[in-house]
Amino acid sequence: MKRTLNEIAHWLGLPAVENGDATVTGVSIDTRTLNKGDLFIPFKGEQADGHRFVRQAFEKGAAATLWQNGVDGAPEDLPVLFVENPEQALQQMARRYRDELEAVFIGITGSNGKTSTKDLVAGTLSPYFRVRKTEGNYNNQLGLPLTILSLPEDTEYAVLEMGMSGFGEISFLSELARPKYAVITNIGEAHMQDLGSREGIAEAKSEITDGLLTGGRLFYDGDEPLLVPHAEKLPENTAVPFGKGEACGLRLLSVEPSEAGSIFRTEGIIEGEFMISVLGAHQAKNALAAILIGKEAGLSEDQIREALKQVELTGMRMQTVEGPHGSLFINDAYNAAPTSVRAALGFVRDSKLRDEKWAVLGDMLELGVLEVPAHEGLEGELDPADFDGVCLFGPRMEHLYRKLEGKFPADRLVWSGEDLYPITAKLHERLEHAPLILLKGSRGMALERIIGELADNL
Repeated sequence: MKRTLNEIAHWLGLPAVENGDATVTGVSIDTRTLNKGDLFIPFKGEQADGHRFVRQAFEKGAAATLWQNGVDGAPEDLPVLFVENPEQALQQMARRYRDELEAVFIGITGSNGKTSTKDLVAGTLSPYFRVRKTEGNYNNQLGLPLTILSLPEDTEYAVLEMGMSGFGEISFLSELARPKYAVITNIGEAHMQDLGSREGIAEAKSEITDGLLTGGRLFYDGDEPLLVPHAEKLPENTAVPFGKGEACGLRLLSVEPSEAGSIFRTEGIIEGEFMISVLGAHQAKNALAAILIGKEAGLSEDQIREALKQVELTGMRMQTVEGPHGSLFINDAYNAAPTSVRAALGFVRDSKLRDEKWAVLGDMLELGVLEVPAHEGLEGELDPADFDGVCLFGPRMEHLYRKLEGKFPADRLVWSGEDLYPITAKLHERLEHAPLILLKGSRGMALERIIGELADNL
């Protein structure tokens, strides 16, 4: 973005200002990451007031700042735009900039797999187009506008992740971005405490079509019956299901794991063999969305195939890490919900990458009333015939531990509420057997620490 301050004032319906020729080349809400030429946007919250950092923002090179009406101390010697609500002003700026861009926008949501699918879609398009994607977790009512305002004007495809915790949030983001293509990866149990049921989650995720452009398309998890009623509300030929079921337009036939990743076959809209550099049938399923969007973009099957081979996913998503003594970690520790935990356990259960297999599971957070049954419900996924041992970390995992007592030998079952040491000590004993070790837990559990601690303690 490169606009004068007066052009931004026009976006916001404000009169021209005295220093209106100042050129703004970006937007920042944090002085720690502010770049020279940014417009600084201060927010006034209960704990902190961003207006206190306006002078600091200019010292770091800010070109101008917004200032909330009614807040005292506005600088008289600096370029300032006065607004009623800085957050709404940020969103309005993104809305107007979006109007001026010719890029094709792609919105991606779902209970699990949003970031992986975003990476797969962007990676499929990137060798052939100028592509930008959501960085980090900039997928909410602040992050998505910031992402839009960061797009270069020559962007051809913008791949945007859309997150939410309640009804109406995805709708707002979709109507702001107005995607040509939308993706719903799946419906899980995350945010159950806010949405009440999986039906509620499906309804909230389906809001991604609220801003879908005329002639746009929705690609959705065809193995999830809860999405079908929402897909059927769309105009004919708008919604395309993908997955394993016969009703899916693009079907996943088989997945073969290797230490280099996953080889999978498809039939339907595109028939052939593809490869991605990560493990898991659920990741191969996510790749179906990338294949479909690649085809919509005019890419050949060979172009899609070659691009998918090169895609690198954001870390800690079914990522293989070589450990000591020939051990192999599957680091899937970025986040966890029952659906994704079952998928990861299923992969390890069926895997032939190593003879000995251990599952290390951390607490699943934000499950509300489902917290106890969701943790206990994993008991059916863990059997001594499939897993040589299980390590559980976090206070919520005690529910699963009690279900597994007696099912696993005492020396093959570890639970620790707060201290990782009992788990790393047990795994250290097994390293000489070159096991396959799955790390899966919510972000707050930071299970990836185990890899470093084991390496440090050799």
